[in-house]
Amino acid sequence: MDISRVARVPHVPVKRPRVGHIQFLNCLPIYWGLARTGSLLGLELTKDTPDRLSNLLVDGALDIGPIACMEYLKHADDLVLLPDIAVGSDGPVTSCLIVSQVPLGELDGRRVALGSTSRSSVRLARLLLEEREGVRPEYSTCPPDLPVMMQDADAAVVIGDAALRAYLHQAEELGLRVYDLGEMWKAWTGLPFVFAAWAARKDYLEQNPRIVREVHQAFLESRDLSMAEVDKVCEHAARWEAFDEETLRRYYTEALDFSFGERQLEGVREFARRVAADSGFDPELEISILQL
Repeated sequence: MDISRVARVPHVPVKRPRVGHIQFLNCLPIYWGLARTGSLLGLELTKDTPDRLSNLLVDGALDIGPIACMEYLKHADDLVLLPDIAVGSDGPVTSCLIVSQVPLGELDGRRVALGSTSRSSVRLARLLLEEREGVRPEYSTCPPDLPVMMQDADAAVVIGDAALRAYLHQAEELGLRVYDLGEMWKAWTGLPFVFAAWAARKDYLEQNPRIVREVHQAFLESRDLSMAEVDKVCEHAARWEAFDEETLRRYYTEALDFSFGERQLEGVREFARRVAADSGFDPELEISILQL
């Protein structure tokens, strides 16, 4: 047979899943291993802040990605959570903070600046201030630059890399008190807090169940490799970031919790019960988790 005369069917590549990538250091272990495992080439990554990535996932511009706990609760009908992968804490987190000129109990009627990059941390801070501390501050929203935030406020809610800088040196330099949101939540409820989970859109899952499970597995393998080689992760990150290797190692191994199991799920449910009344969702809403 003359194969030159045989009609050839053109190769049609499968479209890469559109996946969100939080740019903060707290997510580095979830993404660092993707290149090492060979999974990175199979993803179309979009890097941005937690709030923007949450919006992209909700709007359908992403197929899979991280979503702030608060935003998941508002859009649970459209999303399926991926098991055993999240960014949270079971105690002090060091990168989600309230920094204040005065004790929290004295913030009633005072100005509190809210960082603009994470709705979950902001809502948690408001919940703790209003329900745990019994104060009603005046809130404003601005970019997460602590010195700028404190120019016109008595306290500020900062997260991510900005919060790490505040925790390590900025707050002390500015004479501010530091309150850790993860530590406050754990003392109040006895539960861990999930700041961001990973989810797939239900419509994408229905059409691409194999791809969703492959992406989920890629995240798990990346995280596990990163934590097994955490010293190497910290060494590489410290070359480019304003934090030394030991600070990053403690952050990844002692402060952050990258798992999502029954206790983390109970923490999400407890948060939902406490904020549902003024957030527009059912406090007993069904939380869908990908079945493996």
